[in-house]
Amino acid sequence: MKPMENVIELVNRIQRACTVLGDHGGDGAAASLPALWEALPSVAVVGGQSSGKSSVLESIVGRDFLPRGSGIVTRRPLVLQLHKTNEGQEDYAQFLHNPKRRFTDFALVRKEIEDETDRLTGRTKQISPVPIHLSIYSPKVVNLTLIDLPGLTKVAIDGQPESIAQDIENMVHLYVDKPNCIILAISPANQDIATSDAIKLARDVDPTGERTFGVLTKLDLMDKGTDALDVLEGRAYRLQHPWVGIVNRSQADINKNVDMILARRKEQEFFESSPEYAHLASRMGSEYLAKLLSQQLEAVIRARIPSITSLINKTIDDLESEMNHLGRPIGSDAGAQIYLILELCRAFDKIFKEHLDGGRSGGDRIYWVFDNQLPAALLKLPFDRYLSLQNVKRVVSQADGYQPHLIAPEQGYRRLIESGLNYFRGPAEASVDAVHNVLKELVMKSIGETEELRRFPTLQRELAAACYHSLERFREDGRKTTVRLVDMEATYLTVEFFRKLPQEVDRAGTENPPSPSSDRYTDAHFRRIASNVSSYIGMVSDTLKNTIPKAVVHCQVREAKRSLLNNFYTQLGGKDATQLSLLLDEDPTLMDRRQQCFKRLELYKSARDEIDAVSWSR
Repeated sequence: MKPMENVIELVNRIQRACTVLGDHGGDGAAASLPALWEALPSVAVVGGQSSGKSSVLESIVGRDFLPRGSGIVTRRPLVLQLHKTNEGQEDYAQFLHNPKRRFTDFALVRKEIEDETDRLTGRTKQISPVPIHLSIYSPKVVNLTLIDLPGLTKVAIDGQPESIAQDIENMVHLYVDKPNCIILAISPANQDIATSDAIKLARDVDPTGERTFGVLTKLDLMDKGTDALDVLEGRAYRLQHPWVGIVNRSQADINKNVDMILARRKEQEFFESSPEYAHLASRMGSEYLAKLLSQQLEAVIRARIPSITSLINKTIDDLESEMNHLGRPIGSDAGAQIYLILELCRAFDKIFKEHLDGGRSGGDRIYWVFDNQLPAALLKLPFDRYLSLQNVKRVVSQADGYQPHLIAPEQGYRRLIESGLNYFRGPAEASVDAVHNVLKELVMKSIGETEELRRFPTLQRELAAACYHSLERFREDGRKTTVRLVDMEATYLTVEFFRKLPQEVDRAGTENPPSPSSDRYTDAHFRRIASNVSSYIGMVSDTLKNTIPKAVVHCQVREAKRSLLNNFYTQLGGKDATQLSLLLDEDPTLMDRRQQCFKRLELYKSARDEIDAVSWSR
């Protein structure tokens, strides 16, 4: 192949890859063409129904492969990519929706087009904008992309919506409005060119005629004594490119399965032997049309090489960025796998610590537990009910036993205080649990924010399970420590607090001291006991409000920062290569995305290299 033929073939491959790899939106529908697809030139075949579009395409290809019939036959766009192969190779076709099957019988190609059309539209006259992609490989074709579009019509027939004419026109515009689209406007010679649907549409989107090629079909069916020279020589309607006349096979030839090569020969003989068209014979016929379109496509590619290269370079940058985001392929040996897992753990651990230390949100919720939840829980403890006059009398009386206290009810004090301090266990354990839940949520949040881990759902689960196991151990230590703080307060009372009480009583009652016997069992006496116990419990509450957070942070938060993954590392050291591979079992969706991304990247790098080579060879 010549250098430019290589690039035409390359453009074919990029267009096909854009669809295969998802760069050509959705199900391949032209409604969402991205910038790269927009930059690639193609040839759209436009004409009214029964204008001979299908016959022109078959003449260019040299094969009888398109559905035929009356009315609307082409009901979905057909993106036809022609690939020139070496002489002697067998012709074959492949469909994008069935890429593993090679069709060498082109009657089966026609059947497959019909079946694939019916798959979306049913056996009706409805249309669909979703194209069928067909590639034909043959030494008898030129590298070219042709898009066969449904024939333009003016009225709906049975089974079609009233909007069918507008629907088809809108579909055609999706392709021909592209500035890089070459318009192949098919008009039958036995109709007035002024009424040609194809020419009217081409004039709307390409008023200067720069990208429109006029094709006149059915020259052999014109009335005797008439000819189409005014059109073919550009007098009836001038285009910037020469008109090309085509003589398709007759219905009798089609019924007899006349070979396309023979049909081409008969077509050329028609022009050479015709008194009207003999002087134009060298630039008439389907073979000439194919070469002309290939040359025009070459010219468009030459003009667009800088913009195409720029878009390809941008696409390569985007794909390399995506590959870095998705992660590179995994090594097969155990050492490489352990190294990767440790790197992933370090990345997770870094994010987890950032949440705790304030670089990311979440650690402030632990402070909220200490600054809001714990004080609120302490305030809600039922000490008003516990230190009610009735309960104090009951506890003191039970503590005295059969012999009432003589001076101060020390056993009653101790029992009231020790039982009252047990209430602090609840808020202490609740603080431990609240911080535990925050740490668990931060583990899951950190796993989700570690982009490198997203590839490995199994590793995410194992890592989360190991972290939860460690956090449970830290919670148990935190619970033991905070409860021990409460028990310590109950085990040894602050003597200094009580030594001050008699002095304060004496100072308060020096003028009129009540006799011990008269005061000992009055309500005022028990109220004073309740007040003293309440003051002591309040002092302990203030102490625990400060020491419980210290214990929780020491046992849970500090340990989570220091040794959250130690248990996982211990487990990791005992795993063999098979178990490590299971940990690194990627999400199939991500594996597919990476594979698709890699294919795109290789394609576009190849495209850039080949286009650069052509640029230098010009």
